[in-house]
Amino acid sequence: MRNSLRGAALGAVAVAAVVAGTGTGLAAQAPSAQARAGAAVPQRTPAHLVPRELPPRPGSDWYASDVTKGLSETPPFCVEKTFPSAGATHRTFWTEYDTGAAQVVVRTGTVEAARKLAAAAEKKIRDCATDWEGQYPEGTASWRDYGAVAAEDGAHVYGVHTSYPDSEPSIHLFGVGRDGRTVTVVTWGEMGGYAQAPLAAFKRTTTTAVTKLYHP
Repeated sequence: MRNSLRGAALGAVAVAAVVAGTGTGLAAQAPSAQARAGAAVPQRTPAHLVPRELPPRPGSDWYASDVTKGLSETPPFCVEKTFPSAGATHRTFWTEYDTGAAQVVVRTGTVEAARKLAAAAEKKIRDCATDWEGQYPEGTASWRDYGAVAAEDGAHVYGVHTSYPDSEPSIHLFGVGRDGRTVTVVTWGEMGGYAQAPLAAFKRTTTTAVTKLYHP
């Protein structure tokens, strides 16, 4: 039971195995064979982050899956059931420790649809701590609004912290941004609290992710 609860709390940490985890090292697990195989990605797919563009993790390199069409089998913590599979691509990232990350990109049909999708993702993140506490009343959760970052048609960064008795707490960062009719969310997470979150580096990562969405 403890493992399943910890998995919920570390959703963003281990999607790559991030981002649903049960302990140190889970985020270092490689994606499944099915995820590695993936579906063919269209040539005009917006560019995704690469490992060197993520916040540095002392003691470990970042590793990445291929960019894969559709949504991950394990959706990022807080934004589950937010993004459509149509027009979506994703990439997961992991380290040799408990730190993981993920990026989802969705190319919508119109600019208005992209605005609504980005707004829906931000609302899910703002509601995430309350929703998590409703699901796990013995635990505690909180969130912080880290504000907007300058990138194309706008981006915003948030943090969510979860803690459950007899389990390690976890900290998650989220960046949501849009360029035209394309939306992306970047998630990062590991065990710990707000103080250790690499906020400045993650804001740079979010800016990079949104900037890379454009293609002619």
